[in-house]
Amino acid sequence: MSRTAERPPLTRIPLSRADLPEVDLSREWWPGRVLTSGGVRLHVRETPGPQDAPTAFYIHGLGGSSTNWTDLAALLSSRFPGIAIDLPGFGLTEPGPGHDYDITAVVPMIIKFLAGLELGPVHLFGNSLGGAIALRVAALRPDLVRTLTLVSPAMPDLRPDPRRVSDPRYLLMSLPLIGPRMRRQVGVITARMRTERLAKLVMASTEEIPEGRWALAEQEYHVRAGQHWANDALDRTAFGLIRSWLAPPHRSVWRTVLPRVDKPALVVWGTEDRLVSVRKAPRTARLLPRGRLLVLPRTGHVAQMERPRTVAKAFLGMLEAVDAHDW
Repeated sequence: MSRTAERPPLTRIPLSRADLPEVDLSREWWPGRVLTSGGVRLHVRETPGPQDAPTAFYIHGLGGSSTNWTDLAALLSSRFPGIAIDLPGFGLTEPGPGHDYDITAVVPMIIKFLAGLELGPVHLFGNSLGGAIALRVAALRPDLVRTLTLVSPAMPDLRPDPRRVSDPRYLLMSLPLIGPRMRRQVGVITARMRTERLAKLVMASTEEIPEGRWALAEQEYHVRAGQHWANDALDRTAFGLIRSWLAPPHRSVWRTVLPRVDKPALVVWGTEDRLVSVRKAPRTARLLPRGRLLVLPRTGHVAQMERPRTVAKAFLGMLEAVDAHDW
């Protein structure tokens, strides 16, 4: 009998019974600094934790930043110190001259940064684009990874769907004749409207977001609007990700990456994910030699922001199962 056939069902996720605090939605972003490691310079946000514990290392998704991990990192900080990075061109990390946004160039950069920290194997978390990066880091450098937690990783998903953008007019902005008019219309939208539209794109519901978090998101938007590299970084990173999805079958992530990640791997997906279909979830978890799947109802693309307590309990449950030799 094969190893895949012997392991427990993909959906059997043991949620930890650990006593976790309630999520504090009044918390501001964790403090950040620019850190150079392995010759790579990134802006990071760090969470405190026991000095003798392995580090949790967080990688955000396309258009996101290190702030996307605020609540999950807080829940885990009593057990693990954390480092959340801003990828080059996102958050507060300025890309260097001639930076290559292709995922095949970004992954080696993250490996250099992580290896340079000399932390030992980390608990590696990735959401969306960050999940695609984390998978490749784990495949190429398993010595750097203790466990892998993927939240809606950006697996190949080329279905045409206008709901995958926060404003359908973005699809028309590059067209002749009507493009300039669309750009003018989009340009008059307020920062609050843009942040609300983005939140509704990536979340199943925004009703529980407090005013303080909306204010922080608006501040982050204004900072990004003042970065001359921001739009180029978003466009070129998205193009590079899609180009990786177009790889021929024998070079696809399904065949060349997932089967090589022989680490305990938790895959978390929301049923209401508009950006990467939850239909990709079972195959993703199945192809990971030690992968298991948790599908969350009434959840969108960023479960670590929408359901941080559940994600934390699932992660801790994975660790407990690994210790019991049941993962």
